[in-house]
Amino acid sequence: MDRSEIKVVALNRRARHDYFILDTYEAGIVLTGPEIKSVRAGNVSLQEGFARIENGEAWLEEVYIAPYQFGGWVNPPSKRRRKLLLHREEIRALQAKTREKGLTLVPLRLYLKRGRAKVELGLARGKHLYDKREAMAKREAERAIERALRR
Repeated sequence: MDRSEIKVVALNRRARHDYFILDTYEAGIVLTGPEIKSVRAGNVSLQEGFARIENGEAWLEEVYIAPYQFGGWVNPPSKRRRKLLLHREEIRALQAKTREKGLTLVPLRLYLKRGRAKVELGLARGKHLYDKREAMAKREAERAIERALRR
């Protein structure tokens, strides 16, 4: 697939800092007219978002999509629940995996693919503070090595 077909609208950089991402899934997202216009304008935040499986359906919650500037009274609430479009087998597999202790679904990025809004979900396990410190120390060591090699 050509990279020009995908336009990344929002990234959740915190997710890779706070979680170990075990697997990723692509899901469509059900949006209203003003919401998709706001997404195309890039007015989205995934920071506090998460996904949940309920009654055989996947839902994206706490994702902020700013009200569309020209939406008027038609604008829906900015942090409403939004349905995710996944295959039934994927939903069943995700439901089984999220029942495991410590696993959750977090949105990693929101992008437009051939004009349709898609969200990349990560099956994630939370990091402890010492894991985060270890990753930061590793990054710092790599930077120091790069600096030394440049000299």
